[in-house]
Amino acid sequence: MNDSNGARRDAALDRRSFLAVTATGALAAAAAPALRAAAAVPTAAPTTPAVAKAPAPFELPPLPYADNALDSVISAQTIGFHYGKHHRAYLDNMNKMVAGTALEKATLEQVVAAAAAGGADQSGLFNNAAQVWNHTFYWNSLAPGGGGKPEGELLARIDAAFGSFEKLKEELATAAKTQFASGWAWLVADGATLKVVKTPNAETPLTKGMKPLLTIDVWEHAYYLDWQNRRPDYVAAVIDKLLNWKFAAANLAKA
Repeated sequence: MNDSNGARRDAALDRRSFLAVTATGALAAAAAPALRAAAAVPTAAPTTPAVAKAPAPFELPPLPYADNALDSVISAQTIGFHYGKHHRAYLDNMNKMVAGTALEKATLEQVVAAAAAGGADQSGLFNNAAQVWNHTFYWNSLAPGGGGKPEGELLARIDAAFGSFEKLKEELATAAKTQFASGWAWLVADGATLKVVKTPNAETPLTKGMKPLLTIDVWEHAYYLDWQNRRPDYVAAVIDKLLNWKFAAANLAKA
């Protein structure tokens, strides 16, 4: 009798143990997804306070047209390198040079003038600042569907100074073709007179007391991808198809 009762008690204990283990396992199984989800949440990394980046003293002006707008003469590839690489490099160099100086609050024209007055000690700043100004002026001297013939006061002043518009075109083309190595050909107002002048490297009529009306860039990076060594053909195409005479007239009105 006693053995029988003991056996029943042992069986009951085994059953309760089984149920307890089973319940514990079920709870663990139910909790497992939540535990896995919690473990998957990444630990937040320590944050570093954001440092505001000071704006550069000068910014690259946007092109006045799409980079493929001058494709009949100057390809988008050339503009990509010329504007996106060369012009940008001059700007970045200038910004480094004026950072932390009084010139970072000046206008671009004031930087060019101050660097020109500084002589050899400021030649690096002059070269970069003047090239920023020259290139910005060059992009505006061109226009899709440009070329043609000016009108009004500008044409009258051209006739008075050169004899005819055709004579001006000849002088401008000659200046651009004969500028040795790198440089620029310009139509300028020098007091009451219009003139064609050429400048080497980064030189600009701004430092000579003249008022630029328009310019043609004859650095090789301006045309070599499209025209190779045929500078005269590039110059002729720019004059006939791209020169922005409305821009020149607006500059004359402010002279």
